[in-house]
Amino acid sequence: MTTKKLIAPFYERLSLVLIGIMALGYLVVEGKDMLDPLVFGFLFAILLLPVAGFLEQKLRFPRSISSLLSIILLVAFIGGILYLVGTQISKLTNDWPMLKKQVSQSINDVSEWISGTFHLNIEKQKVYVDNTAKKIMNSGTEVVGTTFGAVSSLMLFYVFIMIFTFFILFYRRLLFKFVLQAFGHDNEPVVHDIVENIQAILRQYILGLLIEMIVVASVACTAFWIIGIKYAALLGIIVGLFNIIPYLGIFSALFLSVLITFATGAVTDAVWVGASVLCIHAVDANLLLPTIVGSKVRLNALITFLGIILGEMIWGLSGMFLSIPMIAIFKIIFDRVESMKPWGYLLGGDYEFKKSAEKKMKTE
Repeated sequence: MTTKKLIAPFYERLSLVLIGIMALGYLVVEGKDMLDPLVFGFLFAILLLPVAGFLEQKLRFPRSISSLLSIILLVAFIGGILYLVGTQISKLTNDWPMLKKQVSQSINDVSEWISGTFHLNIEKQKVYVDNTAKKIMNSGTEVVGTTFGAVSSLMLFYVFIMIFTFFILFYRRLLFKFVLQAFGHDNEPVVHDIVENIQAILRQYILGLLIEMIVVASVACTAFWIIGIKYAALLGIIVGLFNIIPYLGIFSALFLSVLITFATGAVTDAVWVGASVLCIHAVDANLLLPTIVGSKVRLNALITFLGIILGEMIWGLSGMFLSIPMIAIFKIIFDRVESMKPWGYLLGGDYEFKKSAEKKMKTE
Protein backbone atom coordinates (compact mmCIF):
# COMPACT_ATOMS: atom_id res chain seq x y z
CA MET A 1 0.00 0.00 0.00
CA THR A 2 1.37 3.40 -1.02
CA THR A 3 0.07 6.36 0.93
CA LYS A 4 -0.51 9.61 -0.89
CA LYS A 5 0.80 12.76 0.70
CA LEU A 6 -2.02 15.18 1.30
CA ILE A 7 -1.29 18.72 0.13
CA ALA A 8 -3.53 21.48 1.42
CA PRO A 9 -5.09 23.85 -1.14
CA PHE A 10 -3.24 27.05 -1.94
CA TYR A 11 -5.74 29.33 -0.21
CA GLU A 12 -5.46 27.28 2.98
CA ARG A 13 -1.66 27.42 2.98
CA LEU A 14 -1.76 31.15 2.21
CA SER A 15 -4.16 31.73 5.10
CA LEU A 16 -1.88 29.87 7.50
CA VAL A 17 1.14 31.89 6.31
CA LEU A 18 -0.71 35.19 6.76
CA ILE A 19 -1.91 34.18 10.22
CA GLY A 20 1.63 33.21 11.16
CA ILE A 21 3.03 36.53 9.90
CA MET A 22 0.41 38.51 11.83
CA ALA A 23 1.07 36.53 15.02
CA LEU A 24 4.82 36.99 14.63
CA GLY A 25 4.37 40.72 13.96
CA TYR A 26 2.23 41.09 17.07
CA LEU A 27 4.85 39.34 19.21
CA VAL A 28 7.63 41.50 17.73
CA VAL A 29 5.72 44.72 18.45
CA GLU A 30 4.73 43.70 21.97
CA GLY A 31 8.21 42.39 22.78
CA LYS A 32 10.06 45.49 21.58
CA ASP A 33 11.46 46.39 25.00
CA MET A 34 13.29 43.06 25.22
CA LEU A 35 13.88 42.15 21.56
CA ASP A 36 15.25 45.55 20.52
CA PRO A 37 18.34 45.53 22.81
CA LEU A 38 18.68 41.76 22.26
CA VAL A 39 19.04 42.16 18.48
CA PHE A 40 21.51 45.03 18.92
CA GLY A 41 23.43 42.85 21.37
CA PHE A 42 23.49 40.06 18.79
CA LEU A 43 24.93 42.41 16.13
CA PHE A 44 27.55 43.83 18.51
CA ALA A 45 28.48 40.30 19.63
CA ILE A 46 29.10 39.28 16.00
CA LEU A 47 31.19 42.42 15.49
CA LEU A 48 33.25 41.79 18.64
CA LEU A 49 33.62 38.05 18.14
CA PRO A 50 37.08 38.29 16.47
CA VAL A 51 38.30 40.59 19.25
CA ALA A 52 37.02 38.25 21.97
CA GLY A 53 38.49 35.27 20.13
CA PHE A 54 41.88 36.96 19.88
CA LEU A 55 41.93 37.81 23.59
CA GLU A 56 40.81 34.31 24.49
CA GLN A 57 43.04 32.27 22.18
CA LYS A 58 46.16 34.38 21.71
CA LEU A 59 46.40 36.12 25.10
CA ARG A 60 44.88 33.20 27.06
CA PHE A 61 42.27 35.35 28.82
CA PRO A 62 39.25 33.61 30.35
CA ARG A 63 36.11 33.89 28.27
CA SER A 64 34.43 36.18 30.77
CA ILE A 65 37.40 38.58 30.81
CA SER A 66 37.78 38.56 27.02
CA SER A 67 34.06 39.27 26.55
CA LEU A 68 34.17 42.10 29.10
CA LEU A 69 37.29 43.68 27.57
CA SER A 70 35.74 43.54 24.10
CA ILE A 71 32.70 45.44 25.35
CA ILE A 72 34.92 48.00 27.12
CA LEU A 73 36.76 48.64 23.83
CA LEU A 74 33.43 49.12 22.05
CA VAL A 75 32.20 51.55 24.72
CA ALA A 76 35.49 53.47 24.52
CA PHE A 77 35.13 53.78 20.73
CA ILE A 78 31.53 55.04 20.99
CA GLY A 79 32.54 57.36 23.85
CA GLY A 80 35.29 58.85 21.67
CA ILE A 81 32.78 59.67 18.95
CA LEU A 82 30.38 61.22 21.48
CA TYR A 83 33.22 63.26 23.00
CA LEU A 84 34.20 64.56 19.57
CA VAL A 85 30.61 65.56 18.82
CA GLY A 86 30.22 67.10 22.31
CA THR A 87 33.29 69.31 21.93
CA GLN A 88 31.97 70.63 18.63
CA ILE A 89 28.51 71.29 20.09
CA SER A 90 30.09 73.15 23.03
CA LYS A 91 31.68 75.55 20.54
CA LEU A 92 28.25 76.11 19.05
CA THR A 93 26.74 76.93 22.45
CA ASN A 94 29.50 79.46 23.14
CA ASP A 95 28.25 81.48 20.18
CA TRP A 96 24.65 81.33 21.33
CA PRO A 97 24.16 85.14 21.56
CA MET A 98 25.36 85.54 17.97
CA LEU A 99 23.13 82.68 16.83
CA LYS A 100 20.16 84.21 18.62
CA LYS A 101 20.74 87.54 16.92
CA GLN A 102 21.08 85.89 13.51
CA VAL A 103 17.89 83.87 13.99
CA SER A 104 15.98 86.97 15.12
CA GLN A 105 17.13 88.84 12.03
CA SER A 106 16.12 85.94 9.83
CA ILE A 107 12.68 85.79 11.48
CA ASN A 108 12.20 89.50 10.86
CA ASP A 109 13.18 89.09 7.21
CA VAL A 110 10.76 86.20 6.79
CA SER A 111 8.03 88.17 8.54
CA GLU A 112 8.49 91.13 6.19
CA TRP A 113 8.44 88.80 3.19
CA ILE A 114 5.18 87.21 4.39
CA SER A 115 3.70 90.66 4.97
CA GLY A 116 4.64 91.84 1.49
CA THR A 117 3.64 88.64 -0.32
CA PHE A 118 0.49 87.56 1.49
CA HIS A 119 -0.52 91.02 2.85
CA LEU A 120 -0.59 89.67 6.41
CA ASN A 121 -0.09 92.32 9.08
CA ILE A 122 3.20 92.00 11.00
CA GLU A 123 1.37 92.69 14.27
CA LYS A 124 -0.90 89.70 13.68
CA GLN A 125 2.15 87.55 13.01
CA LYS A 126 3.74 88.70 16.29
CA VAL A 127 0.53 87.92 18.20
CA TYR A 128 0.47 84.42 16.73
CA VAL A 129 4.15 83.85 17.58
CA ASP A 130 3.67 85.18 21.14
CA ASN A 131 0.67 82.91 21.74
CA THR A 132 2.60 79.93 20.46
CA ALA A 133 5.57 80.81 22.68
CA LYS A 134 3.30 81.08 25.75
CA LYS A 135 1.84 77.65 25.06
CA ILE A 136 5.33 76.18 24.77
CA MET A 137 6.44 77.84 28.04
CA ASN A 138 3.31 76.62 29.86
CA SER A 139 4.10 73.07 28.83
CA GLY A 140 7.78 73.48 29.70
CA THR A 141 7.59 71.35 32.85
CA GLU A 142 5.96 68.53 30.95
CA VAL A 143 8.56 68.76 28.19
CA VAL A 144 11.42 68.67 30.71
CA GLY A 145 9.91 65.66 32.46
CA THR A 146 9.37 63.84 29.18
CA THR A 147 12.91 64.61 28.08
CA PHE A 148 14.36 63.37 31.36
CA GLY A 149 12.33 60.18 31.10
CA ALA A 150 13.44 59.64 27.51
CA VAL A 151 17.11 60.12 28.41
CA SER A 152 16.77 57.73 31.37
CA SER A 153 15.10 55.05 29.27
CA LEU A 154 17.73 55.54 26.55
CA MET A 155 20.58 55.02 29.01
CA LEU A 156 18.83 51.91 30.36
CA PHE A 157 18.44 50.71 26.77
CA TYR A 158 22.21 51.02 26.19
CA VAL A 159 22.94 49.18 29.43
CA PHE A 160 20.71 46.30 28.35
CA ILE A 161 22.48 46.18 24.97
CA MET A 162 25.87 45.79 26.66
CA ILE A 163 24.51 43.12 29.03
CA PHE A 164 23.03 41.12 26.16
CA THR A 165 26.27 41.52 24.17
CA PHE A 166 28.30 40.15 27.08
CA PHE A 167 26.06 37.12 27.60
CA ILE A 168 25.90 36.28 23.89
CA LEU A 169 29.70 36.43 23.68
CA PHE A 170 30.07 34.40 26.87
CA TYR A 171 27.54 31.69 25.91
CA ARG A 172 28.22 31.69 22.16
CA ARG A 173 29.22 28.00 22.03
CA LEU A 174 26.20 26.98 24.08
CA LEU A 175 23.88 28.91 21.77
CA PHE A 176 25.51 27.45 18.66
CA LYS A 177 25.21 23.88 19.96
CA PHE A 178 21.57 24.52 20.81
CA VAL A 179 20.88 25.62 17.21
CA LEU A 180 22.63 22.52 15.86
CA GLN A 181 20.63 20.21 18.12
CA ALA A 182 17.37 22.01 17.40
CA PHE A 183 17.63 21.44 13.63
CA GLY A 184 18.95 17.89 13.86
CA HIS A 185 22.11 16.09 12.79
CA ASP A 186 21.01 15.80 9.15
CA ASN A 187 20.83 19.57 8.72
CA GLU A 188 24.14 20.26 10.46
CA PRO A 189 26.08 21.26 7.26
CA VAL A 190 23.34 23.71 6.26
CA VAL A 191 23.23 25.23 9.74
CA HIS A 192 27.03 25.62 9.75
CA ASP A 193 26.86 27.33 6.36
CA ILE A 194 24.08 29.70 7.45
CA VAL A 195 25.81 30.65 10.73
CA GLU A 196 29.17 31.28 9.05
CA ASN A 197 27.61 33.42 6.30
CA ILE A 198 25.52 35.43 8.78
CA GLN A 199 28.63 36.19 10.84
CA ALA A 200 30.74 37.17 7.84
CA ILE A 201 28.13 39.30 6.12
CA LEU A 202 26.87 41.14 9.20
CA ARG A 203 30.44 41.86 10.29
CA GLN A 204 31.25 43.13 6.81
CA TYR A 205 28.10 45.26 6.80
CA ILE A 206 28.76 46.89 10.19
CA LEU A 207 32.44 47.55 9.51
CA GLY A 208 31.54 48.86 6.06
CA LEU A 209 29.08 51.31 7.59
CA LEU A 210 31.74 52.57 10.02
CA ILE A 211 34.29 53.03 7.22
CA GLU A 212 31.69 54.73 5.06
CA MET A 213 30.75 57.05 7.94
CA ILE A 214 34.39 58.07 8.45
CA VAL A 215 34.95 58.67 4.72
CA VAL A 216 31.73 60.69 4.29
CA ALA A 217 32.44 62.76 7.42
CA SER A 218 35.98 63.50 6.23
CA VAL A 219 34.84 64.53 2.75
CA ALA A 220 32.02 66.68 4.19
CA CYS A 221 34.39 68.42 6.65
CA THR A 222 36.80 69.18 3.80
CA ALA A 223 34.04 70.50 1.55
CA PHE A 224 32.58 72.71 4.29
CA TRP A 225 36.06 73.98 5.19
CA ILE A 226 36.63 74.96 1.54
CA ILE A 227 33.28 76.78 1.49
CA GLY A 228 34.41 78.65 4.58
CA ILE A 229 31.58 78.01 7.02
CA LYS A 230 32.26 78.35 10.72
CA TYR A 231 31.24 74.92 12.05
CA ALA A 232 32.67 72.78 9.26
CA ALA A 233 33.81 69.98 11.60
CA LEU A 234 30.47 69.74 13.44
CA LEU A 235 28.41 69.69 10.25
CA GLY A 236 30.75 67.17 8.64
CA ILE A 237 30.36 64.83 11.62
CA ILE A 238 26.56 65.28 11.49
CA VAL A 239 26.51 64.34 7.80
CA GLY A 240 28.66 61.28 8.49
CA LEU A 241 26.55 60.09 11.44
CA PHE A 242 23.18 60.57 9.77
CA ASN A 243 24.48 58.90 6.63
CA ILE A 244 24.27 55.58 8.51
CA ILE A 245 20.47 55.76 8.25
CA PRO A 246 19.67 54.44 4.76
CA TYR A 247 17.71 56.71 2.39
CA LEU A 248 16.13 58.89 5.10
CA GLY A 249 19.31 59.99 6.89
CA ILE A 250 20.38 62.28 4.07
CA PHE A 251 17.29 64.47 4.51
CA SER A 252 17.97 64.94 8.24
CA ALA A 253 21.63 65.77 7.57
CA LEU A 254 20.65 68.18 4.80
CA PHE A 255 18.11 69.98 6.99
CA LEU A 256 20.42 70.36 10.00
CA SER A 257 23.42 71.43 7.92
CA VAL A 258 21.47 74.08 5.99
CA LEU A 259 19.72 75.32 9.15
CA ILE A 260 22.92 75.75 11.18
CA THR A 261 24.73 77.36 8.26
CA PHE A 262 21.81 79.72 7.65
CA ALA A 263 21.79 80.72 11.32
CA THR A 264 25.53 81.38 11.44
CA GLY A 265 26.37 82.69 7.98
CA ALA A 266 25.09 83.97 4.68
CA VAL A 267 22.29 82.52 2.57
CA THR A 268 24.76 81.68 -0.21
CA ASP A 269 26.78 79.57 2.23
CA ALA A 270 23.64 77.64 3.15
CA VAL A 271 22.94 77.00 -0.55
CA TRP A 272 26.50 75.78 -1.11
CA VAL A 273 26.28 73.52 1.94
CA GLY A 274 23.00 72.01 0.71
CA ALA A 275 24.48 71.40 -2.75
CA SER A 276 27.60 69.84 -1.20
CA VAL A 277 25.55 67.45 0.94
CA LEU A 278 23.53 66.33 -2.09
CA CYS A 279 26.69 65.80 -4.17
CA ILE A 280 28.36 63.85 -1.36
CA HIS A 281 25.26 61.67 -1.02
CA ALA A 282 25.17 61.02 -4.78
CA VAL A 283 28.82 59.91 -4.80
CA ASP A 284 28.30 57.84 -1.67
CA ALA A 285 25.19 56.07 -2.95
CA ASN A 286 26.68 55.24 -6.36
CA LEU A 287 30.35 54.65 -5.49
CA LEU A 288 31.15 54.30 -1.78
CA LEU A 289 28.11 52.26 -0.73
CA PRO A 290 28.50 49.50 -3.35
CA THR A 291 32.29 49.40 -2.90
CA ILE A 292 32.68 49.61 0.90
CA VAL A 293 29.38 48.30 2.25
CA GLY A 294 28.66 45.94 -0.65
CA SER A 295 28.51 42.32 0.50
CA LYS A 296 27.80 38.86 -0.82
CA VAL A 297 24.12 39.32 -0.02
CA ARG A 298 22.57 41.85 -2.40
CA LEU A 299 19.15 43.30 -1.53
CA ASN A 300 17.06 45.09 -4.10
CA ALA A 301 16.15 48.71 -3.43
CA LEU A 302 12.39 48.13 -3.18
CA ILE A 303 12.67 45.49 -0.45
CA THR A 304 15.28 47.60 1.37
CA PHE A 305 13.09 50.71 1.34
CA LEU A 306 10.00 48.77 2.42
CA GLY A 307 12.03 47.16 5.21
CA ILE A 308 13.20 50.54 6.46
CA ILE A 309 9.64 51.90 6.54
CA LEU A 310 8.32 48.76 8.23
CA GLY A 311 11.17 48.82 10.74
CA GLU A 312 10.38 52.45 11.63
CA MET A 313 6.69 51.58 12.06
CA ILE A 314 7.49 48.65 14.37
CA TRP A 315 10.51 49.80 16.41
CA GLY A 316 11.04 53.43 15.46
CA LEU A 317 14.58 54.69 14.79
CA SER A 318 16.24 51.48 15.97
CA GLY A 319 14.05 49.53 13.56
CA MET A 320 15.46 51.60 10.68
CA PHE A 321 18.99 50.60 11.67
CA LEU A 322 18.13 46.94 12.13
CA SER A 323 15.97 46.48 9.04
CA ILE A 324 18.75 45.83 6.52
CA PRO A 325 20.76 43.39 8.72
CA MET A 326 17.59 41.45 9.55
CA ILE A 327 16.55 41.26 5.88
CA ALA A 328 20.07 40.08 5.03
CA ILE A 329 19.77 37.31 7.65
CA PHE A 330 16.43 36.18 6.23
CA LYS A 331 17.88 36.14 2.71
CA ILE A 332 20.80 33.96 3.81
CA ILE A 333 18.36 31.49 5.39
CA PHE A 334 15.95 31.55 2.44
CA ASP A 335 18.74 30.93 -0.09
CA ARG A 336 19.79 27.73 1.71
CA VAL A 337 16.36 26.23 2.38
CA GLU A 338 14.92 24.65 -0.74
CA SER A 339 11.29 25.55 -0.10
CA MET A 340 12.23 29.16 0.73
CA LYS A 341 14.43 29.91 -2.31
CA PRO A 342 11.72 31.91 -4.15
CA TRP A 343 11.55 34.28 -1.18
CA GLY A 344 15.33 34.64 -1.25
CA TYR A 345 15.13 35.49 -4.94
CA LEU A 346 12.45 38.10 -4.18
CA LEU A 347 14.69 39.81 -1.61
CA GLY A 348 17.67 39.85 -3.97
CA GLY A 349 15.96 40.46 -7.28
CA ASP A 350 17.89 40.05 -10.51
CA TYR A 351 21.35 39.97 -8.91
CA GLU A 352 21.38 36.18 -8.72
CA PHE A 353 19.99 35.87 -12.25
CA LYS A 354 22.70 38.13 -13.67
CA LYS A 355 25.38 36.32 -11.69
CA SER A 356 24.28 32.89 -12.95
CA ALA A 357 24.01 34.20 -16.50
CA GLU A 358 27.58 35.55 -16.34
CA LYS A 359 28.86 32.20 -15.05
CA LYS A 360 27.02 30.41 -17.84
CA MET A 361 28.57 32.70 -20.48
CA LYS A 362 32.07 32.10 -19.06
CA THR A 363 31.64 28.34 -19.15
CA GLU A 364 30.40 28.47 -22.74
